[in-house]
Amino acid sequence: MLSWFPSRVDVLVIGGGPAGLATAIAVRRHGLSVLVADGAVPPIDKACGEGLMPDGVEALSRLGVTIPESRACAFRGMRFVSGDLNAEAVFPRGTAYGIRRTVLHQILVDYAAAAGAMLAWKAPFRALCTEGAIVGSQLVRARWVIGADGSRSRVRRSAGLEGNERSSTRLAARCHYRMAPWTDFVEVHWSERAQAYVTPVGPEEVGVALIHNYRWRKFDDALADFPELSARLQGAKRTSVERGAITSNHRLREVYRGNIALVGDASGVVDAIAGEGLCLAFGESALLAECVASGNLGRYQAEHRKLIRRPSLMARVMLVMGRHKRLRQRAMQVFESSPRSFAAMLSMHIGAGSAREHVANGITLGWQLLTA
Repeated sequence: MLSWFPSRVDVLVIGGGPAGLATAIAVRRHGLSVLVADGAVPPIDKACGEGLMPDGVEALSRLGVTIPESRACAFRGMRFVSGDLNAEAVFPRGTAYGIRRTVLHQILVDYAAAAGAMLAWKAPFRALCTEGAIVGSQLVRARWVIGADGSRSRVRRSAGLEGNERSSTRLAARCHYRMAPWTDFVEVHWSERAQAYVTPVGPEEVGVALIHNYRWRKFDDALADFPELSARLQGAKRTSVERGAITSNHRLREVYRGNIALVGDASGVVDAIAGEGLCLAFGESALLAECVASGNLGRYQAEHRKLIRRPSLMARVMLVMGRHKRLRQRAMQVFESSPRSFAAMLSMHIGAGSAREHVANGITLGWQLLTA
């Protein structure tokens, strides 16, 4: 941890979560000096499903970051469970990992430090200024300031970038259990207006994340909406305390202004139901670093819209499934009777295949839903 701040850097990143660290790593690959400042101390935790999809692993690989298999748990596909209906499919390509958020964060901290990024912890953001920003009690002069400080970004608010479109918010909570994973799939369990994500995160540990529309409830009370899952977890020892969060779809009209840009959740949030938050953040980080290096943030604005389009679409589709039981059951019937349809949806979910294939698969699925 830095005991001092440099007085001037090329890039100042506010926020030391995965998005901020990935941005720092990407910036260093372009030869720019970078300081990451955060008020917390690593490893930083966050309530999330902790599944890193193949496109997220690929995005990290392009940054030169490798996930050690000894620190994660590989899984090969996804399974949807709704009542007595089940559908599953393997990923068409690549490797996916379940990994504790704290473990992933520490890996990124280590890579950022090795890349030459300067890391300042216990250094909260105070204010923007014409020369850069004040972090802790010190002014850091920077050519570029990057806000990577989460969905409630203070940098975004200070830069006047709050104009947005936001859907209704939902509640999320996560706990871990000491037990061997019963499958090498991530499971998504559906109930009335709620979902439970079960992710293997180690040889003897699974993570369970609940997302729902209700007022805040205790974790066990929310888990009771999923009797089959509750029965499977019965008697297993918890290995973490309950951690809660709020999730929503939140899109910004602008993700930069002048020399200030936003990345990760600060630049817009896709509902956690899509499971694409990390992948999106890593893709944005690589793009933003390119645009900063070339001095063209206008390109970042245009390409950012394209990056967020597919995850946003998948989130909306899955939210509709969650809100409408009859439609969800009809879709599950199609997925169960036609595994290729579910495999096509999963392929689109992780960005595999061409746009033409996605359109064709969408039309086919729509027809199957109408005739089911």
